[in-house]
Amino acid sequence: MPRGKYTNHKGRNRKFTSPEELEEQRKQEEQKQKWRKEHGPSSSEEESEDNKSGSGSSDDSDSDEDHPTKAKGVSGLIEVENPNRVVKKNKKLNNLDNLGEGEKPQLSRREREEIERQRAAAAYQKAHAEGKTDQARADLARLAIIRQQREEAAKKREAEKKAKDEATKKR
Repeated sequence: MPRGKYTNHKGRNRKFTSPEELEEQRKQEEQKQKWRKEHGPSSSEEESEDNKSGSGSSDDSDSDEDHPTKAKGVSGLIEVENPNRVVKKNKKLNNLDNLGEGEKPQLSRREREEIERQRAAAAYQKAHAEGKTDQARADLARLAIIRQQREEAAKKREAEKKAKDEATKKR
């Protein structure tokens, strides 16, 4: 036995509940509930023990649906609207089919921006290919100047070649 205020739990044996034991406990609980249902509550002590045990059986859930739960303390007097609270809504099967077809999935801000960016890039590429953008016009003007310079350079070379040929023929 360790001395002192604090104990070390390392190295101690651990006990795991086997599935068989869990199944046996569940069966015993079901038998107790069947017996209580058949014989009825004979005293208030049994009812208080049922409430303390917190067994989540189907009988308890049925009774919860019939009677609304009573709020404890001051929370029953004050109604609070929490915007972050998510209320679970039960959906019917036939409504689920209709909801899936009608609504598009909600996209996050980043996804919407990425799709918008891709559309804008595609539109710009198309306009650029048609020569409608300022950059495309500048590129086409630059290409025209380069073609003109190359044509002039080619004419000069031809003229120089002819001049050399004539000079070699004269000799």
